[in-house]
Amino acid sequence: MAGQCTHVATIKKGVKPKTKGCEGCLKMGDTWLHLRMCLECGHVGCCDSSKNRHARAHFHETKHPLIQSAERGEDWRWCYVDDVYL
Repeated sequence: MAGQCTHVATIKKGVKPKTKGCEGCLKMGDTWLHLRMCLECGHVGCCDSSKNRHARAHFHETKHPLIQSAERGEDWRWCYVDDVYL
């Protein structure tokens, strides 16, 4: 049986991205590969394939478990805690 996410209730309705790029990389003047948005607060961070992994760092700092891809043409969500796609 596939895993299930127990954190769906943490998704905030109407969450919008806070920036058009990775917040951490923009502050550092660095680059990223792909963007992820926190579904609780709208923080935009770079993916695990990016060298800075700011989306995962945001999860570790805030414990906000759910992200979605912020890439054009991608439509998926992920739970860091339960390690599953929604």
